Amino acid sequence: MTKKLVAEFLGTLLLVAVVVGSGIMGQNLSTDFGQALIINTISTVAALALLITLFGPISGAHFNPVVSLIMLALKKLDATTFLAYAAVQTAGASAGAVLANAMFDLAPLQVSENVRAGFGTWVSEIVATAGLLLVILVFSARNFSTTQVGVAVAAWIGSAYLFTASTSFANPAVTVGRIFSDTFAGIAPESVLNFVLCQFAGALLALVIFKTLFSTDAAADAKASNKGNKLRAKKSK
Repeated sequence: MTKKLVAEFLGTLLLVAVVVGSGIMGQNLSTDFGQALIINTISTVAALALLITLFGPISGAHFNPVVSLIMLALKKLDATTFLAYAAVQTAGASAGAVLANAMFDLAPLQVSENVRAGFGTWVSEIVATAGLLLVILVFSARNFSTTQVGVAVAAWIGSAYLFTASTSFANPAVTVGRIFSDTFAGIAPESVLNFVLCQFAGALLALVIFKTLFSTDAAADAKASNKGNKLRAKKSK
């Protein structure tokens, strides 16, 4: 359990450090919002895929309380582990924002004034989070490798950065962590509650879609894959 919690803490810390740090870098390199967003997106996509591959075998590389919540709902995680994961993910995200500030010689602890609100922004968070969870559920259920899941998750988040009005936070821990940097990637405290509620709504929507459309096919694929693995193991003996 200690290794899992450390992995979740470090993974979320590094993820937020990348998100906030690349946002600051984007601002430093260009006054154009679009160019800054592209820099932010490319860095986040690359780091997310690598972090999932790195920490996935240890903790599952959730880095996200709504991911952990859905795993709890599917009985792949117990309540105690869920609460511990959510706590270290949130702490790691906050530490990641502070680290990013420090790397760019800014005041380490800040409070963002970047208000993010509006119907389109909230709908965006539901869509971004639902898509993220759906990718994770389907790819995991079909026994794709950790690396493949990492690439798929990074692809969705990278795309959602650019097609959603909210720029795809899709993560309550990351949302809370980004309060502590008054920079490009920050979010004002008064915007956080609506973001988090929309993220949980998106996660539940993803679970409903998965159970309705994909769970039977995914279970069949997993069964076939397990059977193939057993046959290969038998032949190797």
